[in-house]
Amino acid sequence: MKNDISAIGNALVDTVFKVPHELIQELGLEIDQMNLSNAEEQAPIIKRLVESGAETISDCGGSATNSLVAAASYGAKCFHVCKVTDDVDGATYLNSLKDAGVAHNGNMADSAAIPTGKCLILVTPDAKRSMMTSLSISSEMTTADLDLENIANSKIFYIEGYMVTTNENYKCALAILEHLKSYPEVKIALSLSDPGIVAGFRDQFKEIESYGLSYIFGNDDEAMAFTGAANIEQALLDLQSKSFTSIITMGAHGSAVVTSSEIIKVDAVNINPIDTNGAGDMFAGSFLYALLQNKDLTACAEFANYGAARVVETFGPRLSKEGYVETLKSFQKN
Repeated sequence: MKNDISAIGNALVDTVFKVPHELIQELGLEIDQMNLSNAEEQAPIIKRLVESGAETISDCGGSATNSLVAAASYGAKCFHVCKVTDDVDGATYLNSLKDAGVAHNGNMADSAAIPTGKCLILVTPDAKRSMMTSLSISSEMTTADLDLENIANSKIFYIEGYMVTTNENYKCALAILEHLKSYPEVKIALSLSDPGIVAGFRDQFKEIESYGLSYIFGNDDEAMAFTGAANIEQALLDLQSKSFTSIITMGAHGSAVVTSSEIIKVDAVNINPIDTNGAGDMFAGSFLYALLQNKDLTACAEFANYGAARVVETFGPRLSKEGYVETLKSFQKN
């Protein structure tokens, strides 16, 4: 049986903390941005967060991971290419994937290697999230960690944009894209992931684009960084010149689906935001699931908006199992 979605992405254990703005400033972090770090740099941050008594939760994470968990929780058959270390966090990550029903190659490095990746996510009262990510062993994926047969046996292959940030991971993404040249029926989707990443790794994104994308996912800031436009309306117009379909989230303004022939705007769901972490990942996983059910683009965006809204109302990047079931029931009802 074909996989509905296969993906490549960083395997991270997410630890989410509720913090005041003052602590973000004290730690020297930028609101609503992702900062790459290492385990040594994270250690004093974790110590300070623990000392603060901040409310916290932890689970397996990473952008592609969260999208696959959403799609699999709705019933899609999903496969993940990832790498962890044989340590406590690595076992936590793989057990969480298994519990969510996501198949994986799950290659484990020896416990003496550098640790499993970890992402610290600091959420402020205005629901903004600031991330400090140590990719650790996930940054050292090699072609030996790939399962090209499983990836090619998929309807959609999804690339997490963060794959461009290390030479090893980028080589793996390109190796898969080269392999998929022989499987033109596999649709290729790319997440832009972060505006700073798009701006800093423009050449890599352009090379991925040259392989022939079917879909890109991003938010308004990422869309502007990708196109070089000064505002979101111009970015949407610029995206119309592309051969692929662009799916762009715009916060309180909802989302837009851009094709060469039209720009479909779908209103946001009115909610009380608690935590925006994981909203874009949930949006992508929900959109792809609806797409696989042969729904039209407007219906896909409506379902994705609703799924993302449910996550924003929740502390953490995921819903409970019951939450995914309720979200899907609402989709099927409509």
